Amino acid sequence: MQYLIDASVYVFRAHYSMPDDMVDDHGNPINALYGFCRFIGDFIEQINPNHIAVLFDGSLTGSFRTEIYPLYKANRDPAPPELKRQFEQCRRFVRALGVMESAHQRYEADDLIGTLVNQGRKIGVPSTIVSRDKDLTQLVSKDDVFWDYAGKGKMGYEAIPKYFGVWPEQIADFLALAGDSVDNIKGVPGIGRKTAIALLEHFGSLDNVYAHLDTVHQVNVRGAKGLAKKLELHREDAVLARKLTGIACDVPIEKSVAGLRPERPDLVAINELFDEAAIGIALRRQAERIARLRTG
Repeated sequence: MQYLIDASVYVFRAHYSMPDDMVDDHGNPINALYGFCRFIGDFIEQINPNHIAVLFDGSLTGSFRTEIYPLYKANRDPAPPELKRQFEQCRRFVRALGVMESAHQRYEADDLIGTLVNQGRKIGVPSTIVSRDKDLTQLVSKDDVFWDYAGKGKMGYEAIPKYFGVWPEQIADFLALAGDSVDNIKGVPGIGRKTAIALLEHFGSLDNVYAHLDTVHQVNVRGAKGLAKKLELHREDAVLARKLTGIACDVPIEKSVAGLRPERPDLVAINELFDEAAIGIALRRQAERIARLRTG
């Protein structure tokens, strides 16, 4: 099993959940750094994984998706400068911990995770995807796990429809139809969650929906008689949305599954980072315990 952590989710979570008066000796905020380091340390102590990678968003402002659709995620406030600084510190910590980390300027962490899932699948290595982002459930196959750590918990392939109404391989099509307000993807106007689920339950895929517009009126959902017209009128919107909702699984990435085996932590580098950030003894002791795990 390889464990693939969607880092940005947990950096943001720490930033908004930890006290904002946590600062270093120069007055720089360290709340996101502290919370993220504690999360990663706790996770490694709990799991002691043989293969692990922590994936970051290389750019907090753009990706190949904004090249396709400039309004992608345009509804979000930009990350504050103090958080951008802590992102770099979080990456330093992961590297010093001996764990593979990666980011790409044109691709999101989702795409890096998708690529590693795909690489693992080719050689029979299943993946546990650690995230709170529903988009990543589309990567789950029957041997994989989606783990909403400190949230809903672990979900296997069969559990995904209980939470989202569709199978993992239908998630991207579902979001293309219903839209995704979190990412500012409008989908097909007038088709909400229930209708999108009904269409995919009946036809299986977005392509198949559009291949059978003459029969969509048969779907057992309110307003079925007007569905064909809506879908045809907004065909281009659906096609565009599908380009945005699908996860790329072919990103040029340096490490293969074999390169995800963690190394012994560099305690000197960790203490230097913690000295800069004025972080106390608890996280340093945790790093020492993780180092003993690697040599035990």
